[in-house]
Amino acid sequence: MSVSSANPASSNDAVPGIPVIDVGSFIRNEAGAAAVVKAIERACRDTGFFLVTGHGVSPEVTSRLYNLARAFFDYPQDWKKTQGRGAGVMGGVAFSPIAEEALAATLGIKTPGDYKESLNFGQNLPGDAWPDRPDGLEQAFRDYFKEMEALARHMRRIFCQAIGLDQDYFEPSFESHLSALRVINYPEQEESPLPGQMRAGVHTDYGFMTILRSEASAGGLQVRNRNGDWLDAPSIEGAYVINIADAFMRWTNDEWVSTPHRVANPPTGFKGTARRQSIPFFLNPSKDTVIECLAPFVKGGAKYEPITYGEYIDLKTKQAFSKG
Repeated sequence: MSVSSANPASSNDAVPGIPVIDVGSFIRNEAGAAAVVKAIERACRDTGFFLVTGHGVSPEVTSRLYNLARAFFDYPQDWKKTQGRGAGVMGGVAFSPIAEEALAATLGIKTPGDYKESLNFGQNLPGDAWPDRPDGLEQAFRDYFKEMEALARHMRRIFCQAIGLDQDYFEPSFESHLSALRVINYPEQEESPLPGQMRAGVHTDYGFMTILRSEASAGGLQVRNRNGDWLDAPSIEGAYVINIADAFMRWTNDEWVSTPHRVANPPTGFKGTARRQSIPFFLNPSKDTVIECLAPFVKGGAKYEPITYGEYIDLKTKQAFSKG
């Protein structure tokens, strides 16, 4: 098992607080697995963000989804806006055009819409009929979704060992999980962004955790540490960025942190290509899962009353958008 830190420029340049952890020894049940658990437990407490290598995700499945989604995004906007706009198909696709979503609103911050577009899929989530082009797009989403489910199972077991729970403690909560797979296209910015507009505004994720396939670009993922500083997240070929999300933080009585993050705009006057495409997998439990403080974190008392995940999402949405 190895632990290192890196930034988009070089794997030798440290980014404090965002470690890179090889989880292969845990997945293969080899010597070094305990060190993996310890390193991840520390990262979950310190920043809630880390990168994993040695994860076993198929590079061929990843490339297929990346390339087919990119082909979709290259089609004309007028056609894309006719796709994925309904909600009558369970396991269908949803398309969100450029600037339709403003993620900072979830924290009560009013901004212009984020400069991105996305395709979204969840096997237990509603969407629309899949487009007839590019050929193979639906299967590419479903294949990659399975790869993420496998990695997510490994990560849940690592978390259980770090907390001191039976390694399958969380598994019943994910039998009919409401996870979502999204491919996001951040186009070239031909014009200056509007005041306050970013590629993705500052936000935290609502669910259990996020597994992100990212790429180096001018204007990338930034993470806010506990001192309020914005750190450029490392971008290492083949690695995945993982972050703790709000529901999991609540499960741990806020001891493991769900950290604000954003996607920055390319620097003013940047001359090269700044197009960026990322693939986040949002791991969410089932609607009826009860989120309550786990026994190892109770100590002086639980901060929150038990709540189902469905009720929790409704509450988070109302809290965010009531601030306008």
